[in-house]
Amino acid sequence: MKHPLRIALGADHGGFELKQQLAGFLASLGHAVTDCGTSSREAVDYPQFAAKVARLVASGECDVGIVVDGAGIGSAMVANKIAGVRAAACTSEALAINAREHNDANVLTLGAGHVDLATAKVIVSAFLSTECTEERHRRRVQMIRDLEREWGAGEGMSAADLARIVERVTALLGGTHRPGTTPVIAPGDLAKLIDHTLLKPEATRADIRRLCEEARRYGFYSVCVNPAYVPQCRDELRGSNVKVCCVVGFPLGAQPAEIKALEARRAIREGAREIDMVINIGALKSGDDAAVLKDIRSVVEACRDGGAVCKVILETALLSEEEKRRGCRLAMKAGADFVKTSTGFSSGGATVEDVRLMAGEVAPRLGVKASGGIRTYADVVRMIQAGATRVGCSASVKIMEEALAAAARGEG
Repeated sequence: MKHPLRIALGADHGGFELKQQLAGFLASLGHAVTDCGTSSREAVDYPQFAAKVARLVASGECDVGIVVDGAGIGSAMVANKIAGVRAAACTSEALAINAREHNDANVLTLGAGHVDLATAKVIVSAFLSTECTEERHRRRVQMIRDLEREWGAGEGMSAADLARIVERVTALLGGTHRPGTTPVIAPGDLAKLIDHTLLKPEATRADIRRLCEEARRYGFYSVCVNPAYVPQCRDELRGSNVKVCCVVGFPLGAQPAEIKALEARRAIREGAREIDMVINIGALKSGDDAAVLKDIRSVVEACRDGGAVCKVILETALLSEEEKRRGCRLAMKAGADFVKTSTGFSSGGATVEDVRLMAGEVAPRLGVKASGGIRTYADVVRMIQAGATRVGCSASVKIMEEALAAAARGEG
């Protein structure tokens, strides 16, 4: 590994003392240490701190992570739930070398009840000084990454499902369908890609009820609504597989990061399982990447704490190509799950060119949601072929009717 390293260091109450000692040891070696807590011997929950360390590593903000709890096992389990993390619990120098050399582990977990400070220093030193360089090991690590991509795309639809749909659409657009027809995506597959959306300020409770009824009928992935309607949607959709998605910082993105985080936390408490947040567009255009990163991360952390998916709305119609790319990279660095094109309330919506650009920046780590101005089945097909893994539509029912009609005609 390069030197010095950026190391995320965390522990629960059982590992607090050893963590403090290791912090000094790592600093003496010249490494930059980010202390993720805990800050005392008061009883805490180890998943909280293991997840903080893992997210810093997954986002690229830190090069490696070290977590200390009583046995090291629980923290390893938690860290390995974060995409991009390969955590290993080690009790000896030999295991640390193996974890790095054979498995390219990027998070080390230690059990304070099983290793003393001297042993921990030896383990840490071995972990930090060993590389995964042999081709046979790197090939096997790539197999781990491939499995993560296949099964880590989120509840409701695996990456394999999506790959199958995209492959089908791409093949059809490549010329196997009849001229003058639109390629067919199986309606059931199509529905799983759609966030059925109603964000108009004049929407009534009756309109929201109808939205939920339509989502149930067609099996849409989610309904996307303003915060005031989250509880109603939760109740209307109880017992179905349709999720509730809520917008945050909508539609301008100019609220302080702390307010967006509070808005997200409340929506999640009330039943939202996905959050679509608008970035601070002015900060991005001003080149203030630190402010944008803080803005996104505040909502990402709220989502992680509540078990929700975070999508980041860039409002691409207002951005240059360089700003779009930078926004995508910041969303990825902050640990978001998706980047999204538009609110639908600005000067333009999703374009094939923007979706392709965004997918090129973030795939396969993040999904891409196309929204704004998607009104036809053909529009959806184009967005998927460009790289979209989710679409936001208010014309979802019309789109599904077109898809069902195409399927009935056997087009494609």
